[in-house]
Amino acid sequence: MTTVKSWLWGTVVLLATMASLQAAESVVIDIWPGKPPGDVGIAGEEKIFELQVKGKLYEVGGKPTHWVTNVTKPTLTVYPAPQDKNTGIAMIVCPGGGYHNLGWDVEGEEVAAWLNSIGMTGIILKYRCPRREGDIKGLPPLGPVKDAQRALSLVRSKAKEWSIDPQKIGMVGFSAGGHLVGAAATNFEKRTYESLDEIDKISCRPDFAVMLYSGYFKVDEPAGLSPTIRVTPAAPPLFIVHATDDPISAVDHSVTMYLAMKKAGVPAELHVYATGGHGFGVRKVGHPCETWTDRCTDWLRSRGILEATSQR
Repeated sequence: MTTVKSWLWGTVVLLATMASLQAAESVVIDIWPGKPPGDVGIAGEEKIFELQVKGKLYEVGGKPTHWVTNVTKPTLTVYPAPQDKNTGIAMIVCPGGGYHNLGWDVEGEEVAAWLNSIGMTGIILKYRCPRREGDIKGLPPLGPVKDAQRALSLVRSKAKEWSIDPQKIGMVGFSAGGHLVGAAATNFEKRTYESLDEIDKISCRPDFAVMLYSGYFKVDEPAGLSPTIRVTPAAPPLFIVHATDDPISAVDHSVTMYLAMKKAGVPAELHVYATGGHGFGVRKVGHPCETWTDRCTDWLRSRGILEATSQR
């Protein structure tokens, strides 16, 4: 009986230890000290669901995808880099979803895992969605930009606590999340909300940015670039990825953004793949676009952001 009790107790201790370790893998913090500024609110509770299209599970790389919607309380989910290979670099991850939902696993958790694998801290931004009453159809909503600006300052304020370099905080975004990254990278000189506290005195400029299959950049105007994007020579370097056969966001959006960066004299690198469609994230999808993470790692090294000796 003593042996059985010892075994049971040992099992309980092991399970408790495992649960503690799992809980320590990520930390979730609120972005705002209270209600997000300028938010009119929505009906319905936050929920996570498996996306379906025409009655069938929407799959990427042969696997279903999990999405979050009805976000009224924006948060950051922090996945620290492994201590044994922490580069001090962090990236805020902005999942896509048309500003309606957030691709939580395919463009969030899996991206953070990739960043961890190369010694970077991955921080998923759960920004408010879906669109609110008063948002203009066809234009990106204002709420997520506020969330992104606050998130950048908040992460920078936590740099010492989270063992990251405050001058090596970047962003990576997908689809609508890619547009959000572009907006944050070109609208950092003035906040879109009234300053709330000391955190808002800290810079909200990302040090570098990565955007994949984004939309909302190209408009039917002489300038071609959306007025929500204001590219100046002070913008951070950008790495842009798109597939030509994307049925959701035309590749023209990324090309337009690249040309605007080039015109402003800002370092930018554009990778256009012939195939790959939309929403591939970091999954293996059987197309050359799945190697974009390697190209991005090379780019980070070439920019001196990631040391050449860092593990791939």
